[in-house]
Amino acid sequence: MIWAIYLLFGIGLAFQALGSVALHRFPDAYTRLHGATKCTTFGSIFIYLGVMLYGAILFMEGQTSYAGLVSHTFLVLVLIMVTNPTGAHAIARAAYRSGIKPKLLVVDELRGAGK
Repeated sequence: MIWAIYLLFGIGLAFQALGSVALHRFPDAYTRLHGATKCTTFGSIFIYLGVMLYGAILFMEGQTSYAGLVSHTFLVLVLIMVTNPTGAHAIARAAYRSGIKPKLLVVDELRGAGK
């Protein structure tokens, strides 16, 4: 069962590394934000699932002090899944409202929607 924990940690670390590559390689704030947020959220999910699996295995072996680890990690997982996309949306909206334009050619269909 320990191989599953290592697999979850490996997948999570790979996505975290891809998120840092996205910060370095993408051309503008919007694509950097998209790449970093998606990868770090997905990577964090796998890392937290690995921690929860580790705590569950130790709990089933009779170490009752690890029940709190599983419940707290689940709470952190839910909070990360809510706050990462919300924060990314707020940053992208602030960048858009402050006039930062994407470097790629994008048709803005929302600008004429309010007329």
